[in-house]
Amino acid sequence: MTAVVAAAETPTNTLVVMPAPATRTTVHALGWVTAGSMTANVFSYLVHLPASRWLSEAQYGEFAVVLAWLLVVAVPALAAQAVVAREAVRGVDDASLRRLGIRLTGVVAVAAVVAVPVVGAVAQIGLSTVVPGVLIAPMLTLIATGQGILQGHSRFRMLGVVLAVVGAARSVPMIVAVGCGLGVAGALWAGLGGAAVAAAVVWWLSRSAAVERSAQPPVLWTVVAASQVQLALVVASSLDLLLSRTVLSAADAGVYAVGAVAVKVAFWLPQAVGVVFYPRMADSGQTGRSVRGAATVVAALGAVLIVASILGARLVPILVGHKYDAVVGSLWLFTYTGVALSLLQILLLATIAARRTRWSLMAWAVIGVEALVILRCAHTVTGLIAVAALAASVAALAYAVTFRIWAGPAETSTRTTESTRYDDAGDQCGDAEQPADQRHDPAPDDLRP
Repeated sequence: MTAVVAAAETPTNTLVVMPAPATRTTVHALGWVTAGSMTANVFSYLVHLPASRWLSEAQYGEFAVVLAWLLVVAVPALAAQAVVAREAVRGVDDASLRRLGIRLTGVVAVAAVVAVPVVGAVAQIGLSTVVPGVLIAPMLTLIATGQGILQGHSRFRMLGVVLAVVGAARSVPMIVAVGCGLGVAGALWAGLGGAAVAAAVVWWLSRSAAVERSAQPPVLWTVVAASQVQLALVVASSLDLLLSRTVLSAADAGVYAVGAVAVKVAFWLPQAVGVVFYPRMADSGQTGRSVRGAATVVAALGAVLIVASILGARLVPILVGHKYDAVVGSLWLFTYTGVALSLLQILLLATIAARRTRWSLMAWAVIGVEALVILRCAHTVTGLIAVAALAASVAALAYAVTFRIWAGPAETSTRTTESTRYDDAGDQCGDAEQPADQRHDPAPDDLRP
């Protein structure tokens, strides 16, 4: 969900496992999804250029904080895409998935209304500014449902087109509003209108003529279980920015918001990797290989981004103005934080795909400690990003170390069972009739209320 979300929000996040000779198919899919997500990200970050130049530091800080809160409120949208994609692979018909998306949109709309006064009080921002920003969340949920259907049917070309269209529809109205001098509230109202148009377009483009199948439709609880994993990721990626106006001055919070753009770029740029590898993460026989492959690609991209941030840091004052000179020296650290969060995202996506959502508790523990340290110790721009970088590193490393605990046995069990099935003709059909994501998986976490 580009941010948002969203990355997203996001901000963004999928499931027939690709054919065995999948290298060429994977590259083709990565190409389309990468092009679409990069186009969306370009539009998203283009919003920040005029906003940072034409708004004061305090106003831009409000703008960035409201978008960060939008990412939190729209967490079910991120989860909806992952769950809808997974269930589409299981054989759930599109009509059932759309009904699930509509119900979830209603829940998110109610949550958004409830969140408005809370966000206003915590962030110390007027309700006229908070309302349009937070109400974008229900539109993102509808968008995520349509994207999940495309993702689950491996319609990656159309998904890439949709990502680009959504990015343009959400961002261009905000850019125009800022350019016309409508301020923070005007830009967010324009963004709400653009998101509504994007939702209608995605809903139409994701329609399918596929034959409806008879797998059991998902219950709302499966989205709730995935939502708390996505919420952990969103909070981990936004906590420093959400608390920036609490621990920093208004001017420093604006400077931090500019640096946080680098975090979001490094976090969301490799989004296509998770989208394309997610289908194979959902196959217990390929989970380990697919996660390791995705993490390798993300790490390589991250290394390039960190080097680019070191070499290009001096361009920041040229792009956004000399009032943000203070961020130049620590831009690489902002970028590193985004890379660490992107690796964490791959590992958390794997827990959703494999329905092992209880592992999110580890991320919540790190988040709790990070919040305490920020409130007690981080009172400068450099100090705040250093705490965020350390927390992201610890979380990613912890998941990498413990990944084998649940992924290893599942792969071993699958290989052993498949070997047995071919040795015993009488058992060949017993496992094959089960949905791919349920084989050798006796007690998925997200099916336990």
